Amino acid sequence: MKKVQQHYDEIAEVYDRRYDSRRGRYYHGHIRDHVMEYLPKGGFLLDVGCGTGLFVQRYVQEEGQAVGIDISPGMVRHGRKRCPDCGFFVGTADALPFRDDSFDALASLLAFSYVPDPEATLDECYRVLAPGGRIAVCTLSRTVFTSIVPFIYRMGERVGLKGVGVGNFDEHYYTNAEMERLFCDAGFEDVTTSRCSFAHLKLIEPIFTLARKAEPFIERKLPYLAYNVCASGKKPEE
Repeated sequence: MKKVQQHYDEIAEVYDRRYDSRRGRYYHGHIRDHVMEYLPKGGFLLDVGCGTGLFVQRYVQEEGQAVGIDISPGMVRHGRKRCPDCGFFVGTADALPFRDDSFDALASLLAFSYVPDPEATLDECYRVLAPGGRIAVCTLSRTVFTSIVPFIYRMGERVGLKGVGVGNFDEHYYTNAEMERLFCDAGFEDVTTSRCSFAHLKLIEPIFTLARKAEPFIERKLPYLAYNVCASGKKPEE
């Protein structure tokens, strides 16, 4: 995790620029909207792996309250600038510095693949959620496309390739079945999984535009081609 922290500290200054392009706004916005469908609006949210606060900002736009936690101090500093009325903390997902039953909702976007102990992370998420609270995690999925990404990143790292999220971080690409098992083992109920995002922001034009047009069909009919898997669940009522 030290390597992940160092990487995101180094690129914190340029992180938001990635999602301020046309492709970036669409890609991350699509994921944010997808995750929001599974969460209660107007509640109290914890965003695990919050980055610069993009989803925290999205949640408070729905009249909710939110705090974020991230392993990168650089990201947290930018989150505090983006949403000065929200709380941002430096910490790890497997040891959340919050009391039991603190949140109505919990989200994690594009960060879960980097946690070294997913079981401990979901145990902590379960602990800090209030009974009846809901969780939604969107992370990298295993597809015919992503299966070669770790190799590309390893080669890119050797030649000094730089970029947001580009590096050999031992990330895990999850299947729907893996996410369902992890959620159920942690104690969540009403567990569902779906796939989203076929139009990845790293695609060049005109491929990105074509992928965007095909995205609704891919997500409905050929979901195994989508780049991300989203899992949701509920902490049982007491």
